Formats: sequence, structure tokens, C-alpha cells
Amino acid sequence: MQHRKLGTQGLTVSAIGYGAMGLTQGYGPSDEEAGVAAIRRAHELGVTFFDTAEVYGWGSSNNEVLLGKAVSDFRDEVVLATKFGFAQTEQGLGLNSRPDNIRKVTDSSLRYLGVDQIDVLYQHRVDPDVPIEDVAGTVRELIDAGKVKYFGLSEAGPQTIRKAHAVQPVSVLQTEYSLFERDVEQLFPVLEELGIGFVPYSPLGRGFITGSAKPAAEYDATDFRKTNPRWQPGNFEKNVEAVEQLGRLATAKGITVSQLALAWLLAQGEHIVPIPGTRSAARMEENAHAADVTLTEADLAAIHEILPNGGFGARYAEEHIPNWV
Repeated sequence: MQHRKLGTQGLTVSAIGYGAMGLTQGYGPSDEEAGVAAIRRAHELGVTFFDTAEVYGWGSSNNEVLLGKAVSDFRDEVVLATKFGFAQTEQGLGLNSRPDNIRKVTDSSLRYLGVDQIDVLYQHRVDPDVPIEDVAGTVRELIDAGKVKYFGLSEAGPQTIRKAHAVQPVSVLQTEYSLFERDVEQLFPVLEELGIGFVPYSPLGRGFITGSAKPAAEYDATDFRKTNPRWQPGNFEKNVEAVEQLGRLATAKGITVSQLALAWLLAQGEHIVPIPGTRSAARMEENAHAADVTLTEADLAAIHEILPNGGFGARYAEEHIPNWV
């Protein structure tokens, strides 16, 4: 497995990472045994970058606990990333990046993961009620204390990134990015200027680009895709057709459509490391081998012709992503 540098602070990880969210949240009933098998297979294949978050399941479905147990035998060989910034309230899920909560969540994440240090600590979402300078300053304190190694942001915009970076250098930004979702490309000049790496989450279009998508009505009630606009009538058929075209291009190269999509992301810059998630050890193997795929200029042009501006339909049923400022 190739390795890539994320930012200029020393963070180096495998070219393909692993996103653990889907093991406990968003994609229907979980399968802990299969998830652990997928994580361990990822390690065998050379994957060194594993991503989780406090919000990916509290209580008995705690994602951090699951990931921590799965990597316990090889913890020193991998990079673990987790996130703070959400909080459970009487009204539901809210934001909380107050310094005292950051410290509390960090201590909990250390305990849940079973580690002495968190390799990458992200602010999961920008909290408009807390100055980003206070957030970055708190993470700097945690880095100085040895509890955290690198600082990351998620779904942050250029002004926020600059302000945070001035207080504590940001190693990596994480935001959704795939053949279906391109908006974040507008932030790439800022990342390049500041020497910040980029981690695309949902790099396979939340599973649509794997070629296994079903109409929204066929998903479990707990599955995010049941209400996602890209799975709804009208958009669904257009997205299926696009994936079929990508599939024909992939077949001609002797690879899968998922490998084509991941290789496309890797081709967008040396500072990019996608984190596909899966509960399947076989799918994990497929994803890992995308790092071995080389796309020609003709391949990239053909992909652009199929999806010049991304997929059909918004990425959320209700627009709740904060403005990128």
C-alpha cells in the first residue's frame, strides 16, 4: 500500500483509509462481527488510517469502542482519528465545541478507543457559538499535554480554516467528496496554500457508486439512503445510468467501478486520502486495491464526460450543513 502525507505537520497514512461510521450508524442494522473482520482485513492489506467519531453511536453501539477493540492487537501500526463537536440534548442532536466539552470528549475517546493518544482529533462540525480560535487553542493544549497528535477540521470553510490554522496548524480537512459530490473543490486552493491535507468521506457516494444501489423505498427505515435525494425517483434513474457508464469504463480497464471512483479521487492530488467504509472484508480488499490503479488522461476525460458536475440530487434531504465561511 502506498503512503501519502496529509499536511505539513508530519501526518503520513496509507493512500486508502477506512471510515468506520457505517458500522454503527446510517446504513441499517449493524453487524459488529463483520465490521471487525473488515477492519482487520484492512490492516492486513496495508491500510493504516482508521476514522471514527464520538457521535457514531453512543451506549451499546459505541463506534469508538468497536474500532478500539478491532485494532488493539496492532494499535501502534495505525493512525486513529476521531471527532468532537456534537452533543445530545433534549431537543435532539446539537453542536457543542466549548472548550470544557472538547476536553471531556477527548478524555472519553481516549478511554473508549483504549489508547494513550489520539492521532488525529477533528472538530466534527463548526460551532457558530464558539470562536474557532478557542477551539484551536483547546486542541493545542491537548497536543501539548500529549493527548492528541494532530488537529483536523471537518466541513469547514476558508475563513474558519485560516483562523484555526493561525492558532494551531491544521493537518487535515475532512469533507464529503466523490464523483457525485464536488463542491469542496472550491477549497482546494486554500488547502494547498496552507499545506493542509484532505480526507474525502463518503468517497463512493454513500454506496451508490458501488453499483449496488436500490430505490429508496427498499432500504431499512434506519438507513440514511431511504430519504436521500439521490435515491429518490427521477434522480435515482439518472444516477444509476451514470454508474452503469462508469462501470463500462471500469470493465474495460479490468477493475471495478468502486476502484475507478477511488482512483479518480487519488488522481485529484497527492494530498488526498479517501476513507471508504464497509462491513465486508471482501469489499475492503476491493477498495484497498484501488491504490494500485493508474488512470490515464483519456480515462479522466471519459469520467468527466459522464459526470462533469457530480451526481443528480442534493446530498441531504434537508440542507443542514453550515455555510463554508
